[in-house]
Amino acid sequence: MVASASLLGLGLAACDSPAENAAEANADAMQENAEDRADALEDTGAITDDQADAMKDQAEANADAVKDSVDATDPQGPATAAPSPAAAP
Repeated sequence: MVASASLLGLGLAACDSPAENAAEANADAMQENAEDRADALEDTGAITDDQADAMKDQAEANADAVKDSVDATDPQGPATAAPSPAAAP
């Protein structure tokens, strides 16, 4: 059941508009850059492991917020997402 929900989600992701796909890719790139920056700061001892983790969590939250915003404002309407496996009975 989880596998079929995952496949359905992947199929629906293909229905996103080109603008939505570009915005989501940009959000992912910004998240990756922030995570790389956190790793670099941690490696040099400028921040602690906990601070790096907090930076990464914030980067993920920011990327998710951008994606949610794009989903809500996409002219084709919000993409219908498959239920998450955690939400399945």
